[in-house]
This record gives sequence, structure tokens and C-alpha cells, in this order.
Amino acid sequence: MFINYLTGFFVFLFGLCIGSFLNCVIYRLEQKQKITGRSFCPHCKTHLSWEDLFPVFSFLYLSGKCRYCRKKISLQYLIVETATGIIFLIVFLFQAPSLNFQGLINLIFLFYTASVLITLFVYDLKYYIIPDKVLLPAICVTFILRIFLNFSSFPGFISATLVSAGFFLLIFLVSKGRWMGFGDVKLAVLMGLLLGWPNVLVALFLAFFFGAIIGTIMMIFKGKNLKSEMPFAPFLIAGTFIALFWGQQIVQLYVRLFLNT
Repeated sequence: MFINYLTGFFVFLFGLCIGSFLNCVIYRLEQKQKITGRSFCPHCKTHLSWEDLFPVFSFLYLSGKCRYCRKKISLQYLIVETATGIIFLIVFLFQAPSLNFQGLINLIFLFYTASVLITLFVYDLKYYIIPDKVLLPAICVTFILRIFLNFSSFPGFISATLVSAGFFLLIFLVSKGRWMGFGDVKLAVLMGLLLGWPNVLVALFLAFFFGAIIGTIMMIFKGKNLKSEMPFAPFLIAGTFIALFWGQQIVQLYVRLFLNT
């Protein structure tokens, strides 16, 4: 039991470190800079020393300010690091009971996929665009792993991909890109390959459900209207995470409540 808790703690710390890296990726992608290289303050461009680079702890110790220019550091850095640590821990807890060789490969794959989804979530929320440099490699990696790790159920993943991507492609074509960007179509491809059938339907339902709630709140309190632009990828990604971890339970609950009457 102690070993399990200790392993989970180190997985959480690993997630914090990856979250710190994802913040760097998000910033440098938008600035069209190389991902490699020393970290620096986005305001004064001063290279950060090692004591500034502890995820979460450095942010809290410095009260959310740069050590050198004293300008505020975006709360995004703290949120992304913490969220990544929590999601990595959840992934590990779900995979821990089946950590044979294939389970280990799947665990590494899910860590990678979670990192991609978190990056896309924040990037689209901030800049209203889904970067192909992050999304397309993830689609290729997921496609290849589904062939090698899930060959017997591969048709189910393909059908889920065709349904999800086809649905968003139809919306994109009918609206001529006004209702849905083509980036969402490509994201739906990743969702289908990642979730399979019927979990992708759970993710899509939750995405539209969350989107409707947030959209209504924004219209009431922020003065938005139906023509206001709002990124949809964060809702798709939130639905994907929930379906990835609890999709089967949600499907079973739906069957018990509405089909077994």
C-alpha cells in the first residue's frame, strides 16, 4: 500500500514537471520560437535559474511574480501544472491494475495523449486555433498504436473516427466554417481513434452539454450573443477526458436509466 501511494506521489510530481514543459510549449508555439533552450521570463526575457523552475512551488514562493522584474506571472502556469499533475495521477490509477508490458506502453501513450490534449485545450482557449504541430503527430501516433495494441477492435475505433469527424465535417461544410473550424474536425479524428465506440458519443454529448451551459452563462452575464466567437475545442477535450476515464460507467448508467424501463 505504501509503495502504491509513493508511486502515485512521484507520478503526480512527474505530471507537474510535464505541465511546466507544456506551458513552455504553449508560449513558444505562439511566439514561433524553438521549443528547446533555457526558460526565461516572458516579460523581461531574463533566463531563469534552477530555483525558479520548481513547478507550482516556485510560483507560490515568488507570489506569482518574476524574481527579476517583479511583473506578474500568468495564473495559467500554476493551473496547467496542477491540472497536469492531477490528470497524470488519474491516468496512473486507472492503468495501475494492468501494468504488464502492454499496460506500460498504454500508460506512456496516455501520458503523451493527455499532454497533447492539455496543450490543445489551453492553446485554443487563448488563441482560438488548434496547432497542427501538436495535433497531427498525436493522430499518427494514436493510429499506429491502435493497430498494434488494439487490432481486434480497430474497426470500432475507425467507425468512431468516421462518425465523429464526419459529423463535424458536415457542420463545417454546411456553415462554410462559420459554426465550426476545420481544426475541430481534425480534433474529432483524434477523439475517435482515442476513445472508440461508444465512448466517443459520450465525449460529444458532454462537449455540447458543457458548451450549451457555458454559452448560456456568457450570454446572461457577459452580454454575448449567438454570433459571438467561442472556442469549442476545450469542451471537446473536457468531454474526451471524462469519456476516457468514465465513459463506460456513463454508458451503463444511461442504459439502466433509459433503456431498462
